[in-house]
Amino acid sequence: MKIDVDKLRFGLDTFGDVAYTDTFHTKMSYRESLQNLIKEGQLADQLGLDVIALGEHHREEFSISSPEVVLGALASTTKNIHLSTGVTVLSSDDPVRVYERFATIDAISDGRAEIILGRGSFTESFPLFGYDLKDYDDLFVEKVGLFNALLTQDHVDWESKHVQKLENVRTYPRIEGHQLPVAIGVGGTPESVLRTAYYGYSLVLAIISGDADRFAPYIKLYKKAAEEYGTKVGEIGVHSHGIITEDDDDEAYNIGWKYIKSSMDRVGKDRGWPEMTRERYNYEVIKGALYVGSVETVAKRIATTISDLGIDRFDLVYGTGGQLESDRMRTIELYATKVIPRVKEILQEANENE
Repeated sequence: MKIDVDKLRFGLDTFGDVAYTDTFHTKMSYRESLQNLIKEGQLADQLGLDVIALGEHHREEFSISSPEVVLGALASTTKNIHLSTGVTVLSSDDPVRVYERFATIDAISDGRAEIILGRGSFTESFPLFGYDLKDYDDLFVEKVGLFNALLTQDHVDWESKHVQKLENVRTYPRIEGHQLPVAIGVGGTPESVLRTAYYGYSLVLAIISGDADRFAPYIKLYKKAAEEYGTKVGEIGVHSHGIITEDDDDEAYNIGWKYIKSSMDRVGKDRGWPEMTRERYNYEVIKGALYVGSVETVAKRIATTISDLGIDRFDLVYGTGGQLESDRMRTIELYATKVIPRVKEILQEANENE
């Protein structure tokens, strides 16, 4: 499949995992973690990355519970990078407030705000904000509907079971000059793919395990559904975890085994997953969803994923499990300055050979 290399976008994502200090290898405070996240976002901007997406979590190991606040800080200290969430858990939030917050970020950043909406693969926010998990699906359906109305209508009338009634409401500030780019993050639910197509939103596939090509049917479903609904096919992206070193696969492998494994095992306890074995980890690094290794190794794997799926965007999730701050910064720098140019080179060579 020929890829339009010039239209590709490359992003950087973080869940706000609390990093470890280089000096003592101890966990940073939340204050230090958040200040370092700002530095990481600034570095990503300086190196020319297209987008940074911040995850929303309400757990001990993560420092970002209010990604829009951090994006607001980045809006005034960066120049070009697009500022997104990855994801905003809309089901346990207020669509009106979400629109207002992103209109604010968009104004401060001069039109660089984006949003990825999600139902919430982590569910801590539901009881925290007074929502019942038995309404998990209905909450998202209703709130996406209201959010879309706020995006596309000047004045909104709305009434549904789980969302406040609105009569001829206009929110402020307004997003001016363009419409906010919206995507839905999908972990593998066909209903979410169909909903994304229905609204004409972009699609971001969260691939955290297994072969990327198993998601090809979801992309096909998305495009077919958009055609049937008469909506546009938006940007199609993939988001996966990674660690990059200059030329030493083993060094990256060992960092991942220490930090990614511990993170996945911690999450797995809540979800009933078995602990990650060495065999499973090896599979994910060689063929699966972990882009771990040297510049050349990671570049080849990303190029293969882009080519096999025909996607428009690849987001690398960095800092999983915390990691030393110097290793996080190195991954960002190598991703921007060496991996992405090499990915484009590989894809361009493939285009010329077809």
